[in-house]
Amino acid sequence: MPEYQYLSGFGSHFTSEDPRFPNALPEGQNSPQKCPYGLYAEQLSGSAFTAPRTENTRSWLYRIRPSVVHQPFQRFEGAAPFLRGTGWDEQHPNPNQMRWNPFDLPAGGTEVDFVAGLHTVCGAGDVRARNGLAIHVYLANSSMKDTAFYNSDGDFLIVPQQGPLDITTEFGRLYVKPNEICVIPQGVRFSVALEAPSRGYILEVYDGHFRLPDLGPIGANGLANPRDFLTPTAHFEDRTVDGYRVVSKFQGALFVATQGHSPFDVVAWHGNYVPYKYDLARFMVINSVSFDHCDPSIFTVLTCPSNRPGTAIADFVIFPPRWSVQEHTFRPPYYHRNCMSEFMGLIFGRYEAKEGGFLPGGASLHSMMTPHGPDHRCFEGASNAELKPEHIADGTQAFMFESSLSMAVTRWGEETCQKLDARYYECWQALEKHFHL
Repeated sequence: MPEYQYLSGFGSHFTSEDPRFPNALPEGQNSPQKCPYGLYAEQLSGSAFTAPRTENTRSWLYRIRPSVVHQPFQRFEGAAPFLRGTGWDEQHPNPNQMRWNPFDLPAGGTEVDFVAGLHTVCGAGDVRARNGLAIHVYLANSSMKDTAFYNSDGDFLIVPQQGPLDITTEFGRLYVKPNEICVIPQGVRFSVALEAPSRGYILEVYDGHFRLPDLGPIGANGLANPRDFLTPTAHFEDRTVDGYRVVSKFQGALFVATQGHSPFDVVAWHGNYVPYKYDLARFMVINSVSFDHCDPSIFTVLTCPSNRPGTAIADFVIFPPRWSVQEHTFRPPYYHRNCMSEFMGLIFGRYEAKEGGFLPGGASLHSMMTPHGPDHRCFEGASNAELKPEHIADGTQAFMFESSLSMAVTRWGEETCQKLDARYYECWQALEKHFHL
């Protein structure tokens, strides 16, 4: 069968069987006395049993061995020395605008897989209280070998920037290229194989799960369409491995257990708690066709809402190629002081508001109430441009992780990586006084 097959839909209740073993799913019940083919039934819950039906997420997995067959977990010392998930006070607060040059890939000769290559840039909250988020980059040059990883603390939204990711999950296989994203929900085991050195961004949320934003007055259609989200189909391996490693991120720390087999032995599954991917090129842009610059919330792909209506723990927002046709207005992003935190990354191309120093593989952070906006060159150009219809952001894909939480930058992000641009503030210093009578 083809290596990668997908089921279409967001939040759907799927069923999937590896075609090599038809009728592996029990008929009419979840946990029969004896499962077909001698499989074990195992439920993976993404919500409390008593959550409202519209928010209840779970999947049933029918596997060769249950997940509990492993040796005790031990601290995985030194595995990912720059990964953080708690203790956000190692650096003094810094309200300045921050911009990072592209993060370095691992040096040649040193093998660094996806887990070892996790580096935390900033974050907020508490994994134990299940409230907060963390933003990481991954910098890797080697495939995970006989190793699986799962995150007990929250969901991973992965944004590849350089190099595709071949991801094996308990539910099947995902192939995720730059300009695509994938979400691996809390607890789902996965392993990442690489074709070449790879770099990308990760948004981790401790609260709930990502969902599609409400459309409100937009109506029934627009932004990310549910059918464009793809979930892998069942594909299993029955492989005996001496010393297979299962790595768990638990309360911000890494632990490792060994077992004698591959954990990717799920022959069939059903449910709505699943990994998925999405092609950002399929985003249906909504924009102004009269005047003024719309708020960037119209570019929201996925959101993880907080308990306050209309306020997110995290939004994933993109700035894709689109037509700009507004009249009598300043078209680039406006100058802004925000009650939210804004972390931006660039997958490829040149971001419209800062074409000079904001580079693919780099990032920026504009913290709560820290002013930001177009640099001098962008402002002067846009203020004097002929306002004709223009297709903007061609060959560009920028994105933003926006949060209602105030994020702290890690020591790696502010010092160790040596990528923080100390001259970032200079891009605004040439803005002139144009006031006149």
